[in-house]
Amino acid sequence: MGNIVSVSTIGQDSHRFGEPCGDTFIKLGGIDIPFDKPIVANSDGDVVFHAITNAISGFTGVNILGGEADRICLEKGIKDSSVYLKKALEYLKDGKIIHCSVTVECLRPKLMPHIPSMKESISSILDIPISSVGITATTGEGLTGFGRGEGIQVFVILTFAKEI
Repeated sequence: MGNIVSVSTIGQDSHRFGEPCGDTFIKLGGIDIPFDKPIVANSDGDVVFHAITNAISGFTGVNILGGEADRICLEKGIKDSSVYLKKALEYLKDGKIIHCSVTVECLRPKLMPHIPSMKESISSILDIPISSVGITATTGEGLTGFGRGEGIQVFVILTFAKEI
């Protein structure tokens, strides 16, 4: 057996909000969060799952979003971002995710009450302990369009254990 090293990758995704449309929800980290504006996207627009998918792609070298996810979404009509994330996990052959750190930038919705459910959802799909998922949220003091309420941006750092 070889040595085990840790490798980290970063993933990012962002989406604009559409026009207010009354009582609705957005999907973040696999859960429904009440919000009055939809996310503009071909899929369900789950920027948390998209950023995690991109971080996995950074490790495997296989781009799912913009590739396989487009075929799944546009050709098969599957909008559920967890399907794209599970597709990315299929390519994870020589590493195991051991930690997930998520940072969300948006003015609204306020995410603090939803973070425990988001952590549970992420830990379940990544098959890691809930204690290995960290989520922070910021408005960025309104310095970007995300902090001014125009959309939502997510950065993810995944840490993998890999045998060398």
